Amino acid sequence: MRNPMCEQAWSLPELLRTLHPVLERDTRLALRTEEIFSIQRIVLTGCGDSYAAGLATKHIFELLTGIPTEVVTALDLARYYHPAQVGFAPHNPLVIAVSSSGTVARLAEAAQFAREHGAFVLAVTANPDAPLGRNASRILPAKTPPFASAPGVRSYLTSVLALLLLAVRIGEVRGKYPMDRAGELRQDFLRQADGLEKLLPEMDRETAELAKQWSGFGCFDFVGGGFDYAAAFYGHAKILEAAGRPAMRINTEEWLHLNFFARDVERIGTVITANTTNPAVSRSKEVVRYAGVMGRPTMVVTDGAAGDFENQSAVYVRVPATKSQIGMPLTQFVPMALLAGYLAEELGETYGRNCEGPWSFAQNGAGVRESEIIIRRDVLK
Repeated sequence: MRNPMCEQAWSLPELLRTLHPVLERDTRLALRTEEIFSIQRIVLTGCGDSYAAGLATKHIFELLTGIPTEVVTALDLARYYHPAQVGFAPHNPLVIAVSSSGTVARLAEAAQFAREHGAFVLAVTANPDAPLGRNASRILPAKTPPFASAPGVRSYLTSVLALLLLAVRIGEVRGKYPMDRAGELRQDFLRQADGLEKLLPEMDRETAELAKQWSGFGCFDFVGGGFDYAAAFYGHAKILEAAGRPAMRINTEEWLHLNFFARDVERIGTVITANTTNPAVSRSKEVVRYAGVMGRPTMVVTDGAAGDFENQSAVYVRVPATKSQIGMPLTQFVPMALLAGYLAEELGETYGRNCEGPWSFAQNGAGVRESEIIIRRDVLK
């Protein structure tokens, strides 16, 4: 059986090398200097993987630019935001709307709503002529070269890389660090191509073996905090899309308030993302230890090693270490993609259930592309 999802994962090092110079150039051109200096607030929005890309970079935008940044779903932005929050100053906030296809109705609706009320909307998309692009103030091209179709792996790396490079550019222009530091950050992103290429064979072997062991599980639990939470979100999404099994995602702290109460612990595949430079790594280590105490089958995704944790039964899957902690989201999602791809193969599942039977209404993305667009011009009462 061919496994396009895992093939996409294996293609990422070369994709990163290909995209980096293009996106570095385009992020320098996306916003003019005076526009960058006028930004008072940033809103990241998207759906599915694009929302996860916002989660991956929210804290990074704040660290690099000093600008308050939030991540909101397209539905929340379009239907619930007070107009005064998307037009409180000229061209503010900067709304960064992410969608590879640009065809999702709710995101086009959010972009139109924000722009009509005075926000500056930057669309990060591969399709500038799609509804999102037509409702944006400006386009940041983010096109992923074609490949065998699968739930987003290559496109997710494209989105995260584009946002990381954009954050570096905004911080550089605003004088938060010198040009040399900006260059170091950009190169740190690029170096992950070599690190990932080196680690992929072992990463692939470990996730393929886990997929065999976990193929009979009824549920999967993904845990992460801060920078690591996006990988947890991405992982739970890929299990649903590729393998069709129930999956959860949760913040590291909240796991010990909620998810750990679930029964049948021996049949819950638990994936904990634990970057050793994450400010919450002490809590991540506690969660890893408690998962072991409970007897949960556990995979720990980390730039560290088994010796950094207290759980001898867990499988530790290494991802590239970076000089700066802000680069971690660029590749730490890869083991989740591999695990989901191999689970789908073990289960004989077709991606997205091939939009057949109960899922037929979603054929060709109709469920998200053909939704009614309503531009709200009143204030919620």
